[in-house]
Amino acid sequence: MNEDRQTKQVVRVQNLSKTFLIPHEKRNTLKESLVRVFKKRTFEKFDALNDVSFNINKGEFVGIVGKNGSGKSTLLRIITNIYRPTSGKVQTKGKIAPFLELGIGFQNDLTAKENVRLNATLLGLTREEIRQKYDKIVEFAELENFMDLRVKNYSSGMRARLAFAIAKEADADIYLCDEVLAVGDESFQKKCLKVFEDWKKQNKTIILVTHDAETVKKMCTRAILLSEGKIEADDYPEKVIEKYHRLLATTS
Repeated sequence: MNEDRQTKQVVRVQNLSKTFLIPHEKRNTLKESLVRVFKKRTFEKFDALNDVSFNINKGEFVGIVGKNGSGKSTLLRIITNIYRPTSGKVQTKGKIAPFLELGIGFQNDLTAKENVRLNATLLGLTREEIRQKYDKIVEFAELENFMDLRVKNYSSGMRARLAFAIAKEADADIYLCDEVLAVGDESFQKKCLKVFEDWKKQNKTIILVTHDAETVKKMCTRAILLSEGKIEADDYPEKVIEKYHRLLATTS
């Protein structure tokens, strides 16, 4: 029975900790660095994550909530190998598609059309797959009249729509989503929720970092509450959101 449970696990986080060193004195220019070259720099330690452990099974939709600075985004970046943990380890099984900062990988001097091809290639799509999916990407983003425009002239909402439209075409096993619902208008958010519904039907595994408590209760099968880098709750969404609201009330 224990072996069967482990075969279903696609994300295993064990005793995970991440500490950042924050310099007390900022040196933004080469001149400042040269002037203070013999002055020893001092740092303050910030524990973004502290001995975090949990497992996620295939097909779970897990919402991660918590105040700003609680370690949510750091956790996703470690799972996707952008950050290295200070201690502990993460094991994943299957292809991961990260939705961490929509549009962060765009090349500003390239057109939207060129960025579609570039970003889709980085996500693992073949040239033929990009050709077949291109019209669907443009239609989802609602940018038919702006594909020959350079991305540097796009608004943040346009960038977000295009980035999500590209990334959702990656056929992954695990989707890591960081505040994807915080960008774009109401119509775009509804489209995102429809994509989430489709992934759930396909038994995909989804980890969603969000401040939107209602979305967590409506969409997620499970929720995790982080506070000051530690897990405060890991339970059914309604129970976790209730505890999250009590935490916000006591610290506001």
